Amino acid sequence: MIKAEDYFKRQIQLWGKERQESLESKKIAIIGAGGLGSSLSLALGTSGVGYIDIVDFDTVSLHNIHRQIAFELKDENQPKAKIVANLIKSKNPFIQIKAYSTDFREFAKLNQQYDLLLDATDNLETREEIDKYAKENNIPWIYGSVEEFNGQVCFFDKASFQIFGTTKNQPKGITAPMVMHIASLQANLALRYLVNLPITKDKLYYLYFDKNGELITQKFGMPT
Repeated sequence: MIKAEDYFKRQIQLWGKERQESLESKKIAIIGAGGLGSSLSLALGTSGVGYIDIVDFDTVSLHNIHRQIAFELKDENQPKAKIVANLIKSKNPFIQIKAYSTDFREFAKLNQQYDLLLDATDNLETREEIDKYAKENNIPWIYGSVEEFNGQVCFFDKASFQIFGTTKNQPKGITAPMVMHIASLQANLALRYLVNLPITKDKLYYLYFDKNGELITQKFGMPT
């Protein structure tokens, strides 16, 4: 029998048994099971969070696979949320994870309560819906977006996402490592929050490579 103290050994060394055990009762939802969602699910689904819901209406396309690390070639045309959930179950025997193959608008009608929501979508309209749901239910959420060699992350608590507006934007190319980089930052914020370690809320982190190839991180306080 696999023991939790053995499976999570290195995290217990990091923040102690009490904090690790506190994750067992936490419930989160990851909205999107693509690039960011794949990486987020792997990072958080194997870290000890007790309950995770994965929400994504889409199926796997061939062009997804190189940067959406949960998927293999055999998964083409299969539901993303179900594949991700099954992968996490195969890696972590201590988790309860459920896949919802639907869009967020329909998922929100279930009116479930969470400790944290994580945005892994690719459009402003859905993020506005996440922000509205989070505010109505007093749930914090973590925004993440990636395009080309840049990305953004913000832990939304009191600030409103409305400042972004809903301007239509034609997606450009994306590098797989930047997707993983942004998802990693989201996951670290999530874990620190869930185990009650200090984090900075309502601050936008903007990461990009400048013309000389240096990775720059800018920080902007979000209006409440």
